[in-house]
Amino acid sequence: MSTSVDAVKVAMGRRGTLDLVLLRYNFRVYPDAVQRIALARAFGCARVVFNDGLRLRQQAREAGEGYVSDAELSKRVITQAKDTPERAWLGEVSAVVLQQALADLNMAYRNFFASISGKHKGRTVARPRLRLRKDNRQTIRFTRNSRFRVLDNGRLRLPKIGDVPVRWSRSLPSEASSVTVIRDAAGRYFASFVVHTTDAPLPATDCEIGIDLGLTHFAVMSDGTKVTAPKFLRRAARKLKRLQQDLSRKTKGSNRRKKAVVKVARAHARVADTRRDWQHKLSTSIIRDNQAVYVEDLCVVGLGRTRLAKSVHDAGWASFTDMLEYKAARYGRTFARVDRFFPSTRMCSDCGRVNHKIALNVRAWDCPCGAAHDRDVNAAKNIKAAGQADFNDRGAQVRPASVPAPRGEAVTHPDAACSTRSVEGISVLQGGEDVKTGPRTPSGWNATASPGRSTRTSASA
Repeated sequence: MSTSVDAVKVAMGRRGTLDLVLLRYNFRVYPDAVQRIALARAFGCARVVFNDGLRLRQQAREAGEGYVSDAELSKRVITQAKDTPERAWLGEVSAVVLQQALADLNMAYRNFFASISGKHKGRTVARPRLRLRKDNRQTIRFTRNSRFRVLDNGRLRLPKIGDVPVRWSRSLPSEASSVTVIRDAAGRYFASFVVHTTDAPLPATDCEIGIDLGLTHFAVMSDGTKVTAPKFLRRAARKLKRLQQDLSRKTKGSNRRKKAVVKVARAHARVADTRRDWQHKLSTSIIRDNQAVYVEDLCVVGLGRTRLAKSVHDAGWASFTDMLEYKAARYGRTFARVDRFFPSTRMCSDCGRVNHKIALNVRAWDCPCGAAHDRDVNAAKNIKAAGQADFNDRGAQVRPASVPAPRGEAVTHPDAACSTRSVEGISVLQGGEDVKTGPRTPSGWNATASPGRSTRTSASA
């Protein structure tokens, strides 16, 4: 299996600036049998320290005592615990691993308190929970204090674990400030490095683009380019069904069932890796070719509760827009989200007239002003115009007021075309992360059979 490499934004500067950014680079590692045992020991110790700290704070709260401070917590669950027979084995792993486990607990509490106090925007963050041995994802983190380092032979030296082979696909742009060792549900190991870097801006270009996201067409650009949704999960459905059936026939608690669980996890991991790789290539191409990118702020959480949930999650809109956002910040591009209540589909991109409800099976419509519109391309053009209005020099408000959408708009027409074998408008380079956009001529596009604009919970038509 090829190395799984991913550059994921964890922090970035202000919009439009090239401040210092934190990037996370993931590389596949291959520990031997002895190192896997040492890693399992480290995973277990970190899990125990996290759970002990959580129980200690829960008991203090139930007893009416004050909040246990971070220093007191570290003293009681690490320093003093090592002197007891029950927790003497905590000394077999690096102390940094244990301290970082408590740091994760403290961060979980801070996020929870910020959520209930209103400082944290978005969905409510749940209170910290106990970590379980059966959790699909096990992690430990090493900081610079642990003196981990990358050797000249390419191996990663981890304290009390050893020199672990790494499958490098690129060099790190700077010295890593920390490394997280991850074991996923499929039994694969990864090393995730956090590095500080500042990327040089790409050459300026006059192109700006609006993107309308959908289901059959993953992305429709304001210039008329359409990218067919690959639907990776749908394409792997037959194999996943067979593996799930095989898993259901195994006796619970048996070794064969454990092996079947790993097979299912590997199949899902392959789908996720393929989707992530494809989205990286497409997002890099869009950011490279356009100075400004505007997308619609879709309510993915709400759509995930509808009958379209499987298709919505298979599309991966949230991860794709996040890639666009952090890559725009890295390379000096402009990125903006347009209000989800903006009636991009029903408004004429030529005269600005907002029409009445348009049925979902109508993929092309004519405006009374005489303009003929493709439903998705028209929406992409309106998204581009709305995004530009938020960044014009005068700050003029050119968009109409928000109009609620009819309830039946968040559905897909049952007779819609469902092409899953091609990606129109782009040419993927298998050897790299970038892609080149193909010829942008309208020939060959099936504009009247695309149900991709039926994915919003409000004002989509």
